Amino acid sequence: MGVKKAILEKWMVAQKKHHLSDKHVQMARELGLNPDKLGKIDNHTQETWKAPLPQFIEEIYYKRFKREAPETVKPLKQIMAEQEKKKKEQKKAKEIRRKLRDENTDVSATDIID
Repeated sequence: MGVKKAILEKWMVAQKKHHLSDKHVQMARELGLNPDKLGKIDNHTQETWKAPLPQFIEEIYYKRFKREAPETVKPLKQIMAEQEKKKKEQKKAKEIRRKLRDENTDVSATDIID
């Protein structure tokens, strides 16, 4: 199941706003964090007892998955490009199926008339 484009765009905005790397964004996505709520977690300049956001994400990722980082890291732009490519391929396949169906109904309609 693919991720919606709007959600990926929210993650791109959060990545720029909070200065996160692709690795940290993927870790946060796997943890199920909300990109809109990262500002509450990242408030370490005012509340010095809080860890910086990238460090906090690494800590909770290690607690949950027992590893330092994801096995493969995909940038958000690459995920969006793959989704666009897949969507175009699906549209082409659907158009081909539609043409074949129309050709079959045209042939069967002429057979019935004869």
